[in-house]
Amino acid sequence: MTLQETFNTLIDSYINDKVGITDNFLSEVLTSHLISNLKLLYAEKQLISAGIGNEKVTVKDASVRGDKIYWLDRSHNDPYENEFLDLMDQFVSHLNSTCYTGITGYEFHYTLYEKGSFYKKHLDQFRNNGSRQYSMIMYLNANWQEGDGGELCIHQNGNMRKIAPTNGRSVFFKSSELEHEVLVTHKPRMSITGWLKIN
Repeated sequence: MTLQETFNTLIDSYINDKVGITDNFLSEVLTSHLISNLKLLYAEKQLISAGIGNEKVTVKDASVRGDKIYWLDRSHNDPYENEFLDLMDQFVSHLNSTCYTGITGYEFHYTLYEKGSFYKKHLDQFRNNGSRQYSMIMYLNANWQEGDGGELCIHQNGNMRKIAPTNGRSVFFKSSELEHEVLVTHKPRMSITGWLKIN
C-alpha cells in the first residue's frame, strides 16, 4: 500500500463513521525506533505526568488521568522524531488538499500509561481554545494481547466502541465531537498522541 493509499484509508474510514482507523500509518521500522525512543525516555525519567486543561488552566489529577508524556520537537534533533514529523507534514498536506481542512499546525507527544492507569471520559478540545481540530493516536505496543486492557473507548450515539491499542494502529477523529476514554491498562501502554490544529 502506498503512503497516499494509507492516508486515504484513514480519511475514508473517518468520513464513513467519524472514526478513522488504519493499521499501517507508521512503517514497522519507524514504529520500532519510536518504541525504543519512548522506552529510553521513560527509563531516563524524562516523561512527566500529564495534566488536565491547557497552558492557561492545567491540573494534574491521577484519579482522572494517569499517563506520562514527552513532547516531540524538531529541536531534539532525533532522526526518528523528525521522520515522524515529516510524515505528519505529508499527511496534513494531503488532508488539506483533499478535504480543505485548513490545518496550519500540530502538536504531538509520546504517551505512556503505566500498569493500572487510565484516562476518564473527556473531549480533546478545550472550552477556552478551539484550535484543536483533529485528534490522532498512533500505537506503539508490540505483542498487545486481548486481555491486556488499555482500549480506547469512544462514546458515539449512545454506544461505546472499543479500539485495541495494537502496534502500528492509528486512530483519527474530530477533537470537538467525540468523548472518549482510555480503559485501565494491565501492562505499560505506549503511543504517540496529538492534534492537528488551526491558528
